[in-house]
Amino acid sequence: MLTVLIATRNGAHTLPRALAAHSQLVGPAGGWKLIIVDNGSEDGTKEIIQSFANRLPLTYLFEGSPGKNAALNKGLDSVEGDLIVLTDDDTLPRPDWLVQMRRAADSHASFAMFAGTVIPHWEVAPEPWILSWVKMGPVFSMTDPAWQEGPIDPVYVFGTNMAIRTEIFEAGHRFDAGIGPRAGQYAMGSETELTMRLGKAGINAWHCKEATVEHIIRGFQTKRGWILRRGILYGRGRYRVSIQQQNVDRKKILGIPGYLIKELRKKGFDVIRAKLHGDPAKVFEKRWIFNYLLGQAIEAHVLHKELQQ
Repeated sequence: MLTVLIATRNGAHTLPRALAAHSQLVGPAGGWKLIIVDNGSEDGTKEIIQSFANRLPLTYLFEGSPGKNAALNKGLDSVEGDLIVLTDDDTLPRPDWLVQMRRAADSHASFAMFAGTVIPHWEVAPEPWILSWVKMGPVFSMTDPAWQEGPIDPVYVFGTNMAIRTEIFEAGHRFDAGIGPRAGQYAMGSETELTMRLGKAGINAWHCKEATVEHIIRGFQTKRGWILRRGILYGRGRYRVSIQQQNVDRKKILGIPGYLIKELRKKGFDVIRAKLHGDPAKVFEKRWIFNYLLGQAIEAHVLHKELQQ
């Protein structure tokens, strides 16, 4: 028995397709159930979920506290079986997805985290510059096609397609509700924070290449402004999850390490120089790096304010 766990907020645009794909899944050995936690949706999310109740082994839960990780923690109280498979409300699993996850878990007893393959499902055909310039992992949670079946660094276990043995949560581990998607700006990396924490505790991760989902990329997510803003969110998450631990003794201004302020100034000039040279690809690259560092600075200041409260 395994449980698929999904957190959703205002997912009406993608949920019908996602749940239709789940209804086509081949059941894994031992069976499965699906838990969807509604994180305060204000659209037709609840009604859409309920409309699939006769097609899926479905449990609907509601969590009013804002934040994806708060919703996931709510769902953990209702899981069944020895394996918890996590995905999102905008993913389309292949029919053998759970069969492959079950196979990986049963075949590799010394591993407790499992990462599947994530490929794009474009609502609008991407322009060439997206495929050429954009970092697919940080922006769209895509896995590298070159990754082979085998052990993998926990940082590459993406919440879009992952599994963790139930015993890990029974031992007391939970998602950090202070990170991850919520209304407004936020630090990316909700599941990454957990997988890195587990990795430091000696819990190993395995890449199950054949367990595949397609991640729906919506039209607005292919706009340059949206992609560049992801750089800020990515920087915020990376700072909170790992970089802050390296900056404990550094000189800081309002919580922002001095070296980061200097780097931001330098990268800002790099953007200006790239614009003067008229190279669009270089301008995008330099702006992404600047936004990534800006996100770190924002999160450093946020953490500084949290410590003062």
